[in-house]
Amino acid sequence: MYTQNPNPTGSLALSALLASLPLFALLLLLGGLRWKAQWAGLAALAVALGVAVFGYGMSLGQALDSGLLGMAASVLQILWITFNAIWIYTMTVATGHFAVLRRAFATVSDDQRVQAIVIAFSFGALVEALAGGGSPVAICTVMLVAIGFHPMKAIVLALVADTAPVAFGGLGNPITILGAQTGLSAETFGAMAGRQTAFLAFVIPFVLLLVADGRRGLRRAWPAALTAGLSFAVTQFVVSAWSYKLCDIAAALVSAAAVVVLGRVWKPSERLAQAPGSDRAAAPGSDRAAASGDSRLDVARAFAPYAIIIAVFALAQIDAVKGWLDGPTRRFAWPGLHVLTPAGKPVGLATYTLNWFGATGTLLFVSGLLTMLVLAVRPLDGLRAYGRTLRQFNYAIVTILCVFALAYVMNLSGQITTLGLFLAGAGAFFAFLSPIVGWFGVAITGTDAGSNALFAKLQTTAAAKIGESPILLGAANSSGGVLAKMVSPQNLAIGTAAAGLVGQEGTLFRKVAPWSVALLLFLCALVFLQSTPVLGWLIP
Repeated sequence: MYTQNPNPTGSLALSALLASLPLFALLLLLGGLRWKAQWAGLAALAVALGVAVFGYGMSLGQALDSGLLGMAASVLQILWITFNAIWIYTMTVATGHFAVLRRAFATVSDDQRVQAIVIAFSFGALVEALAGGGSPVAICTVMLVAIGFHPMKAIVLALVADTAPVAFGGLGNPITILGAQTGLSAETFGAMAGRQTAFLAFVIPFVLLLVADGRRGLRRAWPAALTAGLSFAVTQFVVSAWSYKLCDIAAALVSAAAVVVLGRVWKPSERLAQAPGSDRAAAPGSDRAAASGDSRLDVARAFAPYAIIIAVFALAQIDAVKGWLDGPTRRFAWPGLHVLTPAGKPVGLATYTLNWFGATGTLLFVSGLLTMLVLAVRPLDGLRAYGRTLRQFNYAIVTILCVFALAYVMNLSGQITTLGLFLAGAGAFFAFLSPIVGWFGVAITGTDAGSNALFAKLQTTAAAKIGESPILLGAANSSGGVLAKMVSPQNLAIGTAAAGLVGQEGTLFRKVAPWSVALLLFLCALVFLQSTPVLGWLIP
């Protein structure tokens, strides 16, 4: 039996320094020494185990068991979801339907600034909502290069756009993990996050215009940004209070439809179009001409995988179906792991939930099987596509396993509680700092889900200490984290690989970092106001 002690050294400041060693190690190895993510994650895990055993008095067996629980949790919460999502995408590429999809977007507008909003913001949000991970960055980067954007600019557009939907990515997986880590309502966290990220969603399309074409783009195409941003923000704000798993799907579809409708009555006075792969002006209507060669059946089949996923998950939200899917779920205390809080109560995090039948990844797998039927993919070809998907992840699997093991060791040993108590010393100002904690979490782990696994308990511990709403600060962790997606090493690598610019991650970082910091400060101010009577009425 292990009882957590949040202040093992007798000095809270010294204990916080001790607890932060695994995080410092990860940052130093990743950012300073430029180790590969998998080795940096493994080394940071070793440091966390050392701190747990020698600093906090946890037995080696319990510490290792904590890490094993974290790895087991990551299989259903991250890997099973991402594998199946990328598998579906791989099949669309292999069958040629991804190219049809790309050409279909060219019919929305002749202006590339508008196309960038539809592809990177609206469609990217849909991919993020369904798959999460780095899939929208890879997919949207390829599409933007194909319609004529310079590869580096295409990556920047894809990274900046992949912000507002991230908190609800993978069908709300980060919010689900937020609830699981804290023992509080995931639905309430989702509603609160929607009342934070919606403000980001309104701003992002205007930023995309600045990235795509500078101030001229903002002057010429602002109606498209206003339409996409406002429709997405309102939908996300409203639907997140009803279903955090489906809110980004709804917001993405509504914003895309709104821009399509706008295109019927408005066009930029000065068109921006570049030929794919060059800086030369494209021939008027060339993209539309290419798209005209695709039949309606081809276009319908290109969109079919995404429609199937939406249908499957919408069906899974029906109470009767949801109850059936949850039937085989088993919850049990993790074997050999006996951890008590300082108050002597069992730590809920030591309970494992095996919901294999109704898991998000399982529903995506079913969607993949249906996609095989619709796209006429032979079983053997589908199996080969799955094999290619697994090989594509390679060492990224090790990274994810290590990061989740790190999060669970730090949480169960009490290291995260120590950091939460220390940061609570900032008092009411911690509400301003709260999104920054989430930002660092994603910068370290590469995922909002990973950040929530790492820092959710810290946020709620700090909230209890300063008398603030744990829902507000927990959601702020997820909302702040979304703004670090564009600077995390994993996503920089995904973007450069997709655009054929491997080795230019440093250049890319310098282009996206200012946007990341500026938007983070905007969110910090918003969360602080939500902790005061000014915007406190937004807390559910």
